[in-house]
Amino acid sequence: MKIVILSVHIIIAVGLITLILLQNGKGGLGGAFGGGEFYRSKRGAERVVFVATIVFSTAFFITSVLNLLIH
Repeated sequence: MKIVILSVHIIIAVGLITLILLQNGKGGLGGAFGGGEFYRSKRGAERVVFVATIVFSTAFFITSVLNLLIH
């Protein structure tokens, strides 16, 4: 069971890294200090990548906890 969870964890980690690298890099801390552009909503593929990143990060957290609890 531990090997299965670890394998899924690694697959999710690679997917999460890929999704983070696919995101637009213009939403950093510059917006907090006046360097950002006006607010716009996410549409199309950008929204799909954003939601998938949230799903993968949640799955990563869950598999991390499961990996910790299962011996």
